[in-house]
Amino acid sequence: MSKAFEVVIVGGGAAGITIAAILNRRNRQIRVAIVEPSDVHYYQPALTLVGAGVQSLSHNTRLEVQVIPKNATWIKDKVVSFEPEDNQLQLAGGDSVQYDYLVVCAGLQCDWDKIEGLVDNLGKNGVTSNYSPEHAPYTWECIRDLRADDGPAVFTQSAMPIKCPGVPQKIAYLAAHYFQKKRRRDIPVIFRTATPSIFGVPYFAKVLMKVIKGWGIDFTPQTSLIKIDGKKRMATFVDGEGQTSEVEYGMLHVVPPQSAPDFIQSSPLADENGWMDVDKNTLQSTRYDNVFGLGDVTNSPNSKTAAAIRKQAPVVIDNLLALKANADLSSDYDGYSSCPLTTSYGKMVLAEFRYGGQVTPTFPLSPKVPRRSYWYLKLWGLSILYWDFMLKGYEWDKAHDVDFVED
Repeated sequence: MSKAFEVVIVGGGAAGITIAAILNRRNRQIRVAIVEPSDVHYYQPALTLVGAGVQSLSHNTRLEVQVIPKNATWIKDKVVSFEPEDNQLQLAGGDSVQYDYLVVCAGLQCDWDKIEGLVDNLGKNGVTSNYSPEHAPYTWECIRDLRADDGPAVFTQSAMPIKCPGVPQKIAYLAAHYFQKKRRRDIPVIFRTATPSIFGVPYFAKVLMKVIKGWGIDFTPQTSLIKIDGKKRMATFVDGEGQTSEVEYGMLHVVPPQSAPDFIQSSPLADENGWMDVDKNTLQSTRYDNVFGLGDVTNSPNSKTAAAIRKQAPVVIDNLLALKANADLSSDYDGYSSCPLTTSYGKMVLAEFRYGGQVTPTFPLSPKVPRRSYWYLKLWGLSILYWDFMLKGYEWDKAHDVDFVED
């Protein structure tokens, strides 16, 4: 069976729902379909809070049907292939869907199987990950119950690109603070990352190195987790020179390697690395004029966060509607992203930046200072912005300071 819509959106996560909601507010006459197989929608930026025992998973979960705009048609199926030359895509259920305009926001996939032993041990033997919503509560169990005799708390980060690069270190800081509060300072905290530094923006890397030193965290860059032995509670790492080392752990928080979904990698929309190939400013496909992409699935060189999606979505809508009206594409995305970096229970650094690592704060405060006010922004404000404004299609926003001089 073939279905036809004016705009088809692939992906019903943060980006897909935001696109549909904005279209709904701008022009209710446009026939929109969202292709999304999942029944559940998570507010993923809060999974760190779940893993730290601050919030419950249920508090950050909605049914997918609750967030899809009423005028959009939900196609509960998976895309298996794209046929952009014919303006259609094929679904796992056997149907085809035709479109005038396509917006791809399929997110990324966690490649759990690329670390030996991870799949078999995730959720048990002290192995956990906040990149898996179902296992974020287990992260809290591991932190809460860990004792010095069990071994160190080990946190890892895989090579970029990954979703929200602040996630791996935020939970390490919160764990270190929790151990201190509970007078378990004798529990070593280890953080090992495949990246060359703690953060990709030098201004914030300096800030975060002070945080690491303040908590006494054993930090090693350019080191990747390659194997887990759950029975022995042993993690194997390899460094940049190919040398392997083993670390015994009490708990192990893992960030798996990540990539574009398989059906994107095998499609004509992908670049040589498998990510959807888009113009980094207009977010238009480099090959097909009536196709746009945003969010984690694209190769635009921005940090993959919900904040980036919030800035990208209006640009995609502006340019899609301009194309529809036979006008020039005049709206540009400048690479803005934001990483709310919880440095302790009660304080947070709000890292905001755009292409080139330029610091672009929204608030007239020094971005390098961990603040209690930002903690409450993380705790309540950003989730309200997400559920009640972003996913409802409201476009009001406060401009970030592109003329900020680093202090």
